[in-house]
Amino acid sequence: MIHGFEEEAVMSRDCFWLTDAQFARIRPHLPTDTRGKARVDDRRVISGIVHVLKSGGRWVDAPAVYGPRKTLYNRYVRWAAKGIWSKLFHALASVGGAPEQVLIDSSAVKAHRSAAGGKGGNRRRRSAARAAGGRRKSTR
Repeated sequence: MIHGFEEEAVMSRDCFWLTDAQFARIRPHLPTDTRGKARVDDRRVISGIVHVLKSGGRWVDAPAVYGPRKTLYNRYVRWAAKGIWSKLFHALASVGGAPEQVLIDSSAVKAHRSAAGGKGGNRRRRSAARAAGGRRKSTR
């Protein structure tokens, strides 16, 4: 759920739908510089995009109630390329002030390839106490 929404999203028939309050909060941040044909129902398409992202499914598996799947995919990709999603999420997140919780997804933290043991495998290493009494490995 996007931080700053007071109401829960409406879920009907296993489909995600933005509430009136949620869409009213999003509407001012949507692009208005459309050329050519007018965009189809923004609320329906954005609800479909959120449904696909929340479910982790493929675009082609989106329920037909959201309209053509190609429209969902194209809108998501085009708005991502223009940075519209980032601007939208930043605008919504800044409205509510500081969050109560902050979560870090493990996919956002990068570790070096040797962080999991890396080169050398699982060979046994002598403890520091035993190594101190042993023979030196270097003459320096």
